[in-house]
Amino acid sequence: MPVTERDHLDRFLARLDVLPPEVEIDREVEGLVGRMNAIVRRIKRAQDETLAGHDLTSADWHMLTALRLADGRRSSPGALTAELEVSSGAMTSRLDRLESAGLVRRLPDPADRRGVIVELTDAGLAAWDTAASDQGRREAFFASALTGDEQRRLNALLRKLLLAFEAREGRPD
Repeated sequence: MPVTERDHLDRFLARLDVLPPEVEIDREVEGLVGRMNAIVRRIKRAQDETLAGHDLTSADWHMLTALRLADGRRSSPGALTAELEVSSGAMTSRLDRLESAGLVRRLPDPADRRGVIVELTDAGLAAWDTAASDQGRREAFFASALTGDEQRRLNALLRKLLLAFEAREGRPD
């Protein structure tokens, strides 16, 4: 496909022509990685703006997401700690913050008198659903530059790349 417009990565790649041939930089790979990074930065910035508009942080979002998708909107702190890959201290801090905001509550664990279960409150559910909808609209805008067929092709190619990473690392991220 012929390039009709040049983005900032094209201008950067053109500057690489001054490098000696022994510096092995594949311009196609560099362009691909650079563009993916630029897009991810923009998506992350939009997500941070969305979350800030709902008085949430990225850490809050991950916690609320784990509970929103959990069976019965409940989980143990230990399961959340493992899923979110945070320390128990970080988990306690996040739970304290979200509980004081009324987004989660700690309940006695019926299976263990010493334990607790974390539950997403109705306010937490509403906050997550609203923020997710807002972000979904922003993400739809990002994808709107592509046709539906282009979105499916790009998704298939990105899946192929991600599967290669996961196979190499032996784990999903």
